Amino acid sequence: MNKRIYIETTIPSFYHTLRTDDESRVRQKWTRQWWNEYADEFILTSSVAVIEELSEGTSEKTQQRLDLLKDVELLPIRDEVELIARIYIERLIMPTDPSGDALHLAVASFYNVDALLTWNCKHLANANKINLIRQINQELSLPRTELTNARIDDAPELFGR
Repeated sequence: MNKRIYIETTIPSFYHTLRTDDESRVRQKWTRQWWNEYADEFILTSSVAVIEELSEGTSEKTQQRLDLLKDVELLPIRDEVELIARIYIERLIMPTDPSGDALHLAVASFYNVDALLTWNCKHLANANKINLIRQINQELSLPRTELTNARIDDAPELFGR
């Protein structure tokens, strides 16, 4: 069975970035490489929260970012997901915005998604938070969700390299 990947807001944002700094261009390259080489090997999921975040954009790339997710399964945000997001916030592992990072992590965890794909290394794919996130998920009887970025070499077990 194909693994399920939750596509967080930063993935379509970097796929169609307007930024020209070196780090952004490299992330764009890695994101496009991941999307072109791997996206078809997984069941891609996301949520209305990602669509809403992307829709707030004002650049000419906003529609292209949204179009990237047109065939992605949107997971509903149920009351249980919102409760999990609040717990992440209360336990101080996610910022206080209940519709942001905590919500993305809660959706991915609640729906037993295999990995959350993000370029948000400050709050989501942060090596210093992974063990605490796993501990909280275990306390809540939630499955372990891998938190990774689109740099293929950073998650060889997930991407088969």
